Amino acid sequence: MILIGQYDSPFVRRVGIALTLYGLPYEHRPWSTFSDADKIRPYNPLTRVPTLVLDNGQVLIESHLMLDYLDGLVAAERRMFPTSEPARHQALKIAGLATGLGDKAASLFYERLLHETVSDLWVERCRKQIRGAMAALEADRSTRPETYWFGDRIGHADIAVAAVLRFLGEAHPGLASLADFPALGAHAERMEALPVFQAISQPFIPPA
Repeated sequence: MILIGQYDSPFVRRVGIALTLYGLPYEHRPWSTFSDADKIRPYNPLTRVPTLVLDNGQVLIESHLMLDYLDGLVAAERRMFPTSEPARHQALKIAGLATGLGDKAASLFYERLLHETVSDLWVERCRKQIRGAMAALEADRSTRPETYWFGDRIGHADIAVAAVLRFLGEAHPGLASLADFPALGAHAERMEALPVFQAISQPFIPPA
């Protein structure tokens, strides 16, 4: 498989971490959607990352679909989304909140990068959505004292939250201090200390 995109994207990073934890071999092509758009376009006409090229040549273009595919390649007991309810829909909700937060953080970044006149209305809307998602995640995580969000081993929800919080902190320093969200801060610290998080990592590089 080929994973296209830079690891400063939380969406690319969550897929890279999952591939590594599953022990699935892949080639990483750290292409930028700005400077390398012409390289990405033949694989993904949306020129978005992550883009995952499968061994059969088929292409997946959304991180959740990629993880769903990867889960299908491993035994049920190894899958990082729970396979039974209610844990499955609870984990999907947490991952969805995290990736939605990541979407809003990216939207806010590009609003400031690409527009000479920034929309204060849009900026404030994104800020409220980001803090609202963080408050919901904090409330849930604070009720779960275990190392991982669901059970005794790492899952896709754990990865998504930590990857997005890293991106938020680097792309928007000071926007939302983790001191205000202690359960999330502790979760992110534990995840980032894991060898796989340190290996699949890249400081945020603003597009030129």
